[in-house]
Amino acid sequence: MDRLKIGFLVNEIETEQAGYTTTRLAMAAINRGHEAWVMTPGDFAYDPDEKIRARARHAPKDKYKSGAAYLAGLRSSKARTRRITVDDLDVLMLRNDPSQDVEEGWKQNAGVDFGRLAMRNGVIVLNDPNGLGKAMNKMYFQQFPEEVRPRTLITRDRHEIKEFVKQEDGRAIIKPLQGSGGKGVFLVDHATTRNLNQMIDALTRDGYVIVQEYLSGAEEGDTRLFMMNGQPLRYKGKYAAFRRVRTGDDIRSNVHAGGAIAPAEITEAHLRIAEIVRPKLVADGMFLVGLDIVGDKLMEVNVFSPGGLGSAQKFEKVNFSNAVIDALERKTAYMTSYKRRFSNAQMATM
Repeated sequence: MDRLKIGFLVNEIETEQAGYTTTRLAMAAINRGHEAWVMTPGDFAYDPDEKIRARARHAPKDKYKSGAAYLAGLRSSKARTRRITVDDLDVLMLRNDPSQDVEEGWKQNAGVDFGRLAMRNGVIVLNDPNGLGKAMNKMYFQQFPEEVRPRTLITRDRHEIKEFVKQEDGRAIIKPLQGSGGKGVFLVDHATTRNLNQMIDALTRDGYVIVQEYLSGAEEGDTRLFMMNGQPLRYKGKYAAFRRVRTGDDIRSNVHAGGAIAPAEITEAHLRIAEIVRPKLVADGMFLVGLDIVGDKLMEVNVFSPGGLGSAQKFEKVNFSNAVIDALERKTAYMTSYKRRFSNAQMATM
């Protein structure tokens, strides 16, 4: 396999962690003999010669045994720092989370905007920036088939929110339309109804609010199932999946919010949901996606920076990062052998 030039867009190099999926992917690429250039939303430039360039960093060694060692090299003075031509990359992976840059709104669309331009010159950009542009907030979730979604209201109207909670027998989830990682998520039940006005005030201050049917199965946590190329990611016979379990009285199972992880058993219900959402994921060019599932319903579709490949690896004892790099090598080989461009929706299934 020819040496690939792969770019990874992250929010900040300084805040990346050894266990992050992006770190694992970049390290796997280097260990396979490829280049792995890392950049942030403020590093791009559209030059007068109409080329897209970026200030990027590359870890100094050719092999790494751990994510910690890789990140130490990437942040060290020995790291290669270069103004690369993004148009010369084989693959650009948009792995930044726009919800983390709400206070610096210009960063949120940088990857999508510059990624679109890079696509003009044949760079494989994943996930497809046009698809990601549709998914800038949780409204994207409502475009998936109704049968796999909880009953939902999105509004800023206090009376509509209260009426919805009443229809749900006084129990519902309320959260902001923008955001991720379990931030601002509240359970409304009979014990907290008296505080509903305060919850509404706190959330509507920053925009629209999602009010959602409470899924009783969520008390047991949820399952994160990775999708790649429109199919459940399976490598060496193992599904890339794990369960996130609540701890204490916290309603959130997000690991960043204190949830714990456990092995997942992928059932027919999980695979049925994956098949139902597959057409839209493929149509939107969503190459690598995390589905968060409770029972026979989706809680969330993470298309920007789905994390947890390391958690899946921990339980299944296979390195799922290699499966992703295999797919990138395959896609690049297709482009080379056919000597023509494919749409990112087509590339999402190759």
